[in-house]
Amino acid sequence: MNQLLLDYLPLAVFIGVALAIGLALMIAPFLVAVRNPDPEKVSAYECGFNAFDDARMKFDVRFYLVSILFIIFDLEVAFLFPWAVAFKDVGLFGFWSMMVFLAVLTVGFIYEWRKGALEWD
Repeated sequence: MNQLLLDYLPLAVFIGVALAIGLALMIAPFLVAVRNPDPEKVSAYECGFNAFDDARMKFDVRFYLVSILFIIFDLEVAFLFPWAVAFKDVGLFGFWSMMVFLAVLTVGFIYEWRKGALEWD
């Protein structure tokens, strides 16, 4: 019976830590909430300047383009980590497969750069 309980100990620890984090996140807003609200404290703050227009205003398409480009190149880095960890095991085929992957992304990046997709003018 003791062995069965020891097998479930990691699960119990995991559930305990999850409950503790959940409770901490539910209690934290009461501790850090604004105590004496005034218009300056509760005003919207965005990127270092005051909000000046409606929240439903139209955004420039370039904002979405840059965000999509960021996601693409961020995923590239996410693929590099497991490849680097398993570098000894993937062999020559795995190495050249990653080089082709990086080459395709590099060509895409150069194309975007030349087209001016990264310019904010």
